[in-house]
Amino acid sequence: MPKEKIYLLSPKKLSPEVIAVTFAKTSRSPLSFQEIADELSDESSAEFHEKWVVGYGHASVAEHAVLHIAIENVSRMAIECIQLNRLASYTEKSTRYQKWDSKAFVVPPELDGHPLKGEYKKTVKMLFKTYADSLEPARAIIQERLPRKEGESDEFWDRRIRAKYIDACRFLLPAAAHANVGMTANARVLESAIRKMLSHPLAEVRQIGEKIKIAAQGEVPTLVKYADSVSYLNETEKEFTALSKSCCAPMPAREKNVQLLDYDPTAENKILAAVLYRFGEMSFDQALHYVESLNEEERAEIAEKMLGNLGKFDIPLRELEYSTYAFDLLMDQGAYYEFKRHRMMTQTPQPLTANLAYPTPSLLTEAGFESRYVAAMDAAAETYQKIAAFNPHVAAYLVPNGFNRRVLTTFNLREAYHFCQLRAAKNAHFSIRHIARKVYAEIEKHHPLLAKYMRFPEEETWQKHLSF
Repeated sequence: MPKEKIYLLSPKKLSPEVIAVTFAKTSRSPLSFQEIADELSDESSAEFHEKWVVGYGHASVAEHAVLHIAIENVSRMAIECIQLNRLASYTEKSTRYQKWDSKAFVVPPELDGHPLKGEYKKTVKMLFKTYADSLEPARAIIQERLPRKEGESDEFWDRRIRAKYIDACRFLLPAAAHANVGMTANARVLESAIRKMLSHPLAEVRQIGEKIKIAAQGEVPTLVKYADSVSYLNETEKEFTALSKSCCAPMPAREKNVQLLDYDPTAENKILAAVLYRFGEMSFDQALHYVESLNEEERAEIAEKMLGNLGKFDIPLRELEYSTYAFDLLMDQGAYYEFKRHRMMTQTPQPLTANLAYPTPSLLTEAGFESRYVAAMDAAAETYQKIAAFNPHVAAYLVPNGFNRRVLTTFNLREAYHFCQLRAAKNAHFSIRHIARKVYAEIEKHHPLLAKYMRFPEEETWQKHLSF
């Protein structure tokens, strides 16, 4: 009998397109993967992709070609579009652990020759100056709370406490600020990502899409070369932007920033029945009828068997996905930047604007910096309104992290475990902890039997950090 073999088709030796064809051909070829790869060249692989991936639409083959793309010195505004793809991986320059260069920001091409270009640059520079000036007084407060340890250098002391004060100061950073992001994606996802970028209303994003396409073609010349702008995306945005303005008046920010829109009241029984179904031989109706016949204590025993043994790094059983929740959330842009990383959710963010007010970090108030913070935020909002009259997409570059934004989202209980536990942790940013705690409270209210196994720090402190 053939001996079991497990080995790597190394991208150091084979191009991504060759690897993709190697895996694709195994469905029809009796040869080993290595033998298939040895027969291929870049040219023959390109011909295969032209015929089968492009010609016949067997796009799943492209998923075996994986690329790692470094994207530097683009706006945080542009990164939103770059990160729209669920099945890609990203690591981004952090606003929590790095201090921002005041000269590192994007001036959108749409403002070339426009009379508001000067005011745009002046406002961005003002925001960066206010941000830079806020760092020292905020740090002084944190240094009092977290004094230097014996033998600790200035550098290590600052590194240990940096996020504590930058967390508040970052509320001033505009979406125009430069950032870097590393993207890992297969060629199928990348082609879709390029299409989205080439269809984007902002010129910067379209230019980035062209550059990513050129860079990717160096590795996968066939699999992304037909990526182009999508008229459907362009026309849909135009139609619904106009329709939304005509049908509904803008709604100011509400006090309740976490609103549960929809959930299944019977979800706990369905999840418990699904676990029984997974390990048994009954129909689902039988399992559900059994669970419904139990009293509360008996159902709690099954829940304990299902979730009580979860370790710190364990992922709960997939059957939690049979319960879904829909939320309308209001959060500051900095919190949304962390929220959007949860790509297993379905998320629908509204455009970034300066229309929904902003909270004030308590640390800036304590540091005597509140008046300058408010003046800077209000000045940014004023310039935003001027540029929005010309182009609201371009005006969004000016919006600082502190302004609120609405997001509609749907996710299952398994993803809720991941989001709530990660973002409610003590080392998470206080504004996303605020959201995670309230999301958990809503889920726990309706599904206490299963929500109780989420792991949270005993005390919550986000209230100390924000004033609305």
